[in-house]
Amino acid sequence: MSKITLSLLVVLMIAFQATSQDLPTDYLPTDFHKDRRDAVREKLPPNTAVVLFANAERNRANDVDYVYHQDPNFYYLTGYKEPNAVLVIFSEEQTDASGNTFDEIFYVQERNARAEQWTGKRLGVEGVKGQLGFEMVFNGSEFENFPLDFTSFDNVSFVDFHNDYRDKSGSADLFDLIRTFKVKANYPSDYNPVRNNLYRSISTATAENSEEVAQTIERYLNRFPELQDDEILNDFVNATNEEIRDEIKNKVLVIQRSSNLDSSILPKVMAELRQDKTPEEMELLKKAVEISAVGQIEVMKAMHPNMSETEIQGVHEYVYKRYGAEYEGYPSIVGGGHNGCILHYIENNKTKVGDDLVLMDLGAEYHGYTADVTRTIPANGKFSPEQKAIYDIVYNAQEAGIAASVVGASFRDPHKASYDVVAKGLMDLGIIKEEKEARKYFPHGTSHYLGLDVHDPGTYQAFKPNQVITVEPGIYIPADSDCDEKWWGIAVRIEDDILITENGPVNLSGMAPRKAEEIEEVMKQPSPLDSFQLPKLD
Repeated sequence: MSKITLSLLVVLMIAFQATSQDLPTDYLPTDFHKDRRDAVREKLPPNTAVVLFANAERNRANDVDYVYHQDPNFYYLTGYKEPNAVLVIFSEEQTDASGNTFDEIFYVQERNARAEQWTGKRLGVEGVKGQLGFEMVFNGSEFENFPLDFTSFDNVSFVDFHNDYRDKSGSADLFDLIRTFKVKANYPSDYNPVRNNLYRSISTATAENSEEVAQTIERYLNRFPELQDDEILNDFVNATNEEIRDEIKNKVLVIQRSSNLDSSILPKVMAELRQDKTPEEMELLKKAVEISAVGQIEVMKAMHPNMSETEIQGVHEYVYKRYGAEYEGYPSIVGGGHNGCILHYIENNKTKVGDDLVLMDLGAEYHGYTADVTRTIPANGKFSPEQKAIYDIVYNAQEAGIAASVVGASFRDPHKASYDVVAKGLMDLGIIKEEKEARKYFPHGTSHYLGLDVHDPGTYQAFKPNQVITVEPGIYIPADSDCDEKWWGIAVRIEDDILITENGPVNLSGMAPRKAEEIEEVMKQPSPLDSFQLPKLD
């Protein structure tokens, strides 16, 4: 049987199994994850081993955990949704004692009938082989005794640990897997990933960019107190000439040769890959965005002054669930009036939004991919003159930012275009006197990458086709601001998800109205929720 025929048979078997169990059939295909692992391998330096762990299970309270969510990098490379697993990828083929060759090993959570009765079925070794297409698969308990010598590699690359994992009952949980890795890899107790990355910057610095590297290090020294006594970093920052910096560079190279551990290679590789979306990814991401846009439309129709922020949130999230989106991509933000001035306001506990503007920043997560769509609407269906004046500035700023989101443009260009419009608009209204004052009312950046994470990793270099970013200018005028009181409490953000293409930017969330007049027209439409009444509770 040819490899193509076998691969097709596996896909058909998985699709049949999903259909027979009434499960979704549009997850990322097995070949996608394998292709991504191959892409990682191609970007690795020679003689490198990559070690990636599944996300930790996180405790909510007492014996209740938060709903488990896989690490996005881990999911991107495996399709595996369970905890307590470790993936090892090698830059070249390895050979075991029996002469078998392999370029990756996957250690997974073991099948356990009693545990599965409580928390759901596990794939186990055979399930991972059959459904996810891996060949070299073992139970996690075998990681400790597997003859894998990490000291033989020039680089052992990993994402450093957040130390938020617990030692749970039983063996081969995440705690045990990480402890085993640390022993196998001679992981030092004082390892600092930030220091490691800064040392790597020094070791690769050139005469042309050494001053820029020194400035970067100085910023990190100010941010991380634990690095402030590092002699090498301080000496590099304070060096007065290139000869001194070359001496420091040689010291760093000696230090690096003493350890093969590295926490900078893998994040860089993953950022380069994940910023460029494949066709399979775009299918899921577009669906997440469209679901989120529909949620905004339905809330526009259902909105009235007596609604609470929590109820508004619930309407959005009901739409997500109705379309089969498993989660929200991030905590939902529904801020009425002054609450909209809090950029990441997630309490959503105002009982009546009244005649305020309501800022709604929400995104559905569909099969791992998350949208990020924001609309700001008047709860009573009509913008006041002051609300509309601010709203129109933000709308025009967003138009300018979207127009600047083209192939070859700097990642900063959409922000600059948006900021210029906001600054001029605020000056025209007399809210500020100088352009630089606009930062008080527009304090955040305009764009970030979007994908498996709401703030997806990327290189933040010039735009390329098939990248998806947000464009989200905003104006926030809290109480007691240094301007006329009539502007206080007005908060507006408009955010859309933009696909970069050779033919210009494409607004994936454009079906949700953005113009003030269009929003007011949609808010006049009846909602299916108008007749939905619940009994009063004491």
